[in-house]
Amino acid sequence: MSALPVAPHIGTLVAGPRNAITDVPGVTVGHATLAQGPIQTGVTVVHPHQGDPYRDRVPAASAVLNGFGKSIGLVQVHELGVLETPIALTNTFSVATVTQAQIRQCVAANPQCGRRLPTVNPLVFECNDGYLNDIQAMAVMEQHYLDACASAGPAVAEGAVGAGRGMSSFGVKGGVGTASRRVTVASGAEFTVGALVVSNFGRPAQLMLAGRAIGQELAKTLAAASAGESEKGSIILLIATDAPLDARQLRRLALRAGAGLARTGSVFGHGSGDIALAFSTAYTLPQDPGRPMPDVAMLHDAWLDPLFQAVADSVEQAIIHSLLRAETVIGRNGHRRASLLELMPGLIPLFSEKSS
Repeated sequence: MSALPVAPHIGTLVAGPRNAITDVPGVTVGHATLAQGPIQTGVTVVHPHQGDPYRDRVPAASAVLNGFGKSIGLVQVHELGVLETPIALTNTFSVATVTQAQIRQCVAANPQCGRRLPTVNPLVFECNDGYLNDIQAMAVMEQHYLDACASAGPAVAEGAVGAGRGMSSFGVKGGVGTASRRVTVASGAEFTVGALVVSNFGRPAQLMLAGRAIGQELAKTLAAASAGESEKGSIILLIATDAPLDARQLRRLALRAGAGLARTGSVFGHGSGDIALAFSTAYTLPQDPGRPMPDVAMLHDAWLDPLFQAVADSVEQAIIHSLLRAETVIGRNGHRRASLLELMPGLIPLFSEKSS
């Protein structure tokens, strides 16, 4: 595989060493990709830490920017403010299969789950990849979720991989993208914020790339008469940080993912499921009531602004990565989504001065 193209750096904050959500200590990402003829789909999994999240839950919160989506598990996250499974992403019609895989995985590791112990809350996000993928084939199996979990590590493949394999954005190939930023708060403490997106949204004429309105040129290149069409895509935005935050503060971070999304041209269209989730790895909350709750000093609200900036910048960067690092894919009924760089190869020289 050829080297990934250099993407323009967003904002003034410094990226982590991988410029990925896995720069947050303990976080790993894995993919299972299905790419054969009309089947162009997959599963992506984000692990918040290396232990069992059912036993050692992490604080989390979600923000629904536009609720045209079929994700599962958000009601309990909203109520309890914790994650207790890995975060899974897939296509719309595979949510049930991946949910069942998460339940079986938890029961295998915790045989009293649903008996002496509480039931588990699966967490599965989705986007509709039906243009490129034969979504009715329901090709994703439970083993694909397990394969994605088994492959999880610090290196994150981007573009047309995992859950992003069949996704489209702005009339071109979308998919998985990730980025990170380092911040220093008023106390002098340093933290990392990382983002991972599955991009499947936007009309061609809307596209903004690193502050440049290139959408009209892209629309002409595509010969896309899309001005009167409603948006039918979605985007899932995951935020991780090692800053000590509670669920209320994490919801505030999740909301700021919308700032990064809007910079790329999104208007959170009627048919777009735009859902963000933020979690912290700074501490865990035990499932077992016999274990003590952590004594954690939360970050002061007055010090959150640098984290808000890091969320917006890393989300915008991750979306750019999902576009620039996706390959052209041909799928169901010969449908083709060209990569952005295939259609507009002059983009990288255009931004080269900003891509240090």
